[in-house]
Amino acid sequence: MFESLKIIQQALPALLLGAGITLQITAMAVLLGMVAGSLIGIARLSPIAPVRWLMRAYVDFFRGTPLLVQIFMIYFGLPALTQGFGLTLRFDRLVAAVVALTLNSAAYIAEIVRAGIQSIEPGQTEAAQSLGMGSVQTMRYIVFPQAMRRMIPPLGNEFITLLKDTSLVAVIGYEELFRRGQLIVASNYRSFEIYTAVALIYLALTLVSSQAFSFLERRMDPAKRVAVSPSSPPNRDSALGEPL
Repeated sequence: MFESLKIIQQALPALLLGAGITLQITAMAVLLGMVAGSLIGIARLSPIAPVRWLMRAYVDFFRGTPLLVQIFMIYFGLPALTQGFGLTLRFDRLVAAVVALTLNSAAYIAEIVRAGIQSIEPGQTEAAQSLGMGSVQTMRYIVFPQAMRRMIPPLGNEFITLLKDTSLVAVIGYEELFRRGQLIVASNYRSFEIYTAVALIYLALTLVSSQAFSFLERRMDPAKRVAVSPSSPPNRDSALGEPL
């Protein structure tokens, strides 16, 4: 037991460095995926049929194929494809990892955004239009802020899933948390201790992320933000727990 703990202690600095890289990849992929997924999700609701079909095809492809295959397609497949046209294209490992994870997460986030927008009552849009707002203003100021609160739980799940899926970029040699563990095992042959430490670090990261999104969900809930001062009597709206 003491020997195993000593091995884990020796490997911990390198594993924590890999955990930082894992968080970096996840943050970049989620940020870019959120932008792309929001645009795709809104385009999925477009009245133009070809746009809807094209976005549906994108979502179906990236949700219906394994992420590992997508990583290989981008890192190995695209350079091979461009060579056939006499062009030279080489991806840095970090760029290839972020691009693959972004394209994959954008497909899932697009469906989250689409479902969140469709969950808003049509009366909200009609009321905004009656006030003279255009479609862009209605989406920006009325629909999307309300939908965003409802999208926080599934977005948190997507972030945690993507955090764990970063381990797949080890196949292209990028030294994130799991790859660092592989390299340490190759040097000391203590696979059980090292992979146990890797699993516990992933568990800690997912638990912290889950708590962070739960806190964000509570903060964005208007009913839970209403606080009644003890020195002043509650009014009718605050007694009902509705935003003032």
